[in-house]
Amino acid sequence: MKDLVYSRERTLGTITLVIGVLMWLGLIVGGFGGAVFSLVAGFVLVQFAQFALIAHVKGKGIELSEARFPDLHAQFIACCARLQMETPPKAYLLNGNGGLDAFATAVPGARLVVLKRGAVAAMGKHVDRVRFYLGHELGRMRMQHLGGALLRWPALWLPLLGAAYSRARETTRDRHGLACGGSSEGAARALAALSAGPLRGKNLDGSTPGSEAKNASRFWMSFNELTAGSSRLSRRVARLMKTEASLPGRDRFAYLLAMLVPYVGRLGVRGGALIMACTVAVTAAVAITAYHDNMVKARVARAVADSAPVRDALVSFYHAHKHVPVSLRDADIPAKLADGTPLSLDPTAMVLTLALEQGELVFTPGIDKKDRMSWECMNGKGLKPSQLPPACSEMKIRVD
Repeated sequence: MKDLVYSRERTLGTITLVIGVLMWLGLIVGGFGGAVFSLVAGFVLVQFAQFALIAHVKGKGIELSEARFPDLHAQFIACCARLQMETPPKAYLLNGNGGLDAFATAVPGARLVVLKRGAVAAMGKHVDRVRFYLGHELGRMRMQHLGGALLRWPALWLPLLGAAYSRARETTRDRHGLACGGSSEGAARALAALSAGPLRGKNLDGSTPGSEAKNASRFWMSFNELTAGSSRLSRRVARLMKTEASLPGRDRFAYLLAMLVPYVGRLGVRGGALIMACTVAVTAAVAITAYHDNMVKARVARAVADSAPVRDALVSFYHAHKHVPVSLRDADIPAKLADGTPLSLDPTAMVLTLALEQGELVFTPGIDKKDRMSWECMNGKGLKPSQLPPACSEMKIRVD
């Protein structure tokens, strides 16, 4: 069954998975938790949407069985056997309200293939066309195209790469449909029927569609395909008629323009809104985290500057009395800054702590062999290292 998998899908699948995981790691490290929350929230949101979709299908659709639509059920079971799926998923027939695409969905404990009434009607009485339609969706489930999307998600938006991976998966599913139907001619006509609709699709006869493949090299047609997740009908038909078909090259200038266009999937179609919601959630989480850190960093930088006179006074006291003051009062230093920030002193090592609303800012002194003092700025309880301003990381200011 390995020959059913388009070679580019394996390559692009590995590339997108590696890049996606690396990008997630980058977001997690750079976002300090915001991306982790978004990843978990996105997973929960996807699962919730899948459960809701399954509930809708079970409530509105009709499950195929030996008693209900026995002919279609028999073809479905035959396709599962042909594709070596030992545990067939459940299949439902649903009124697509004009839509023709079938789809598959899965959650823990439930796997469904949903067929649209209009698409089945478009295939007419041609068994090979119907089986292609069934096999295409079974291929989606067999190849687990429903899983791993969240990990790959950041990489799937990359220009050229995301669309190429989507087209490669589509080719793999077409091969599953062909294996199930057993007829290249029937598979090609099934694709044409899906394009023509239920009223005209079942009456398609004559030459096999796909003669327009020679136009694939045109700039705008090439650009459209390079930015889309689905190959044009002519290319799909050509690959069905001959597995390693020699296809016309795409316009090279179309690649240059396509490199500037992120792949956004089939927005407006199933899952598009959900992808956009996850995109907004992740972007917002990372942006909000970064904004918050920058705000805190600005407040800490102000506190570093405002507390400079306090540190100077402590150093002066130490040089004058040759010991650390017992308290801030002992050194005639107020217990608060001018803005009301509380100060505390650890007399053991003359460690000065500023209790900011965002967390503690700690100044630790150091004395070299020549009795020269310097201060080191560190984050304390509630304050992240990333929220320290450059003045802190570059501090270690020597005070003679």
